[in-house]
Amino acid sequence: MTSSGSCSVVGITGRLDREARTVEAMIRLYCRAHHGPADGPCAECRDLAAYARERLARCPFQEKKPTCAKCPVHCYRPDRREAIRAVMRYAGPRMLFRHPLLAVAHLADGLRRPAR
Repeated sequence: MTSSGSCSVVGITGRLDREARTVEAMIRLYCRAHHGPADGPCAECRDLAAYARERLARCPFQEKKPTCAKCPVHCYRPDRREAIRAVMRYAGPRMLFRHPLLAVAHLADGLRRPAR
């Protein structure tokens, strides 16, 4: 995550960039509520955000990527998968209030059929 809180990864464009921004917004919401730093995400959450960006950059589906819940490929390590699930469980419902455009776009992406 950059200091402005936006994604800046080579190889991530368009829909994947929006997905990266969505995941990073979720991580910021989760971290603020669970770890408390007001000046940005803690080191653990910054590390999780970097890992998520790396996984998105290496996604075999690229722009046709389904949402993680519908993806046939489990690209996260088990420990990271549990961490991101905890983030999404907490932040998902709150995204509608804090980041409504990203939340609605993510919900619309979830209606797409999974890539094969």
